[in-house]
Amino acid sequence: MGGAYFRFCSAPQNRKGIDSLAELCRAKLNADPFSGSVFVFRSRRATSIKILVYDGQGFWLATKRLSKGRFRWWPQSSEASKPLRVHQVQVLLAAGNPEIDAAPVWRSV
Repeated sequence: MGGAYFRFCSAPQNRKGIDSLAELCRAKLNADPFSGSVFVFRSRRATSIKILVYDGQGFWLATKRLSKGRFRWWPQSSEASKPLRVHQVQVLLAAGNPEIDAAPVWRSV
């Protein structure tokens, strides 16, 4: 995945599968889903996110659904997508705010 970067999409896409999300990348984001970029989509209720990436052989689609709470941070911009750095995606996956340069607060399990 040389030169890959992470993109989020603000449209709610919780029912779409690989083919529909790949088409969404082309149509709404003007991006090539085969580029190696990692695309992050959030559900309308903000309780789950989907990650779509092509690894050279096929697509990976991962879903994370929170058992409690919501993914509170989501960029409010006029653009359909925004590049994120690797550590920002890691913070986002922990339901934190990737725009803050600090580790998220962890809760005991």
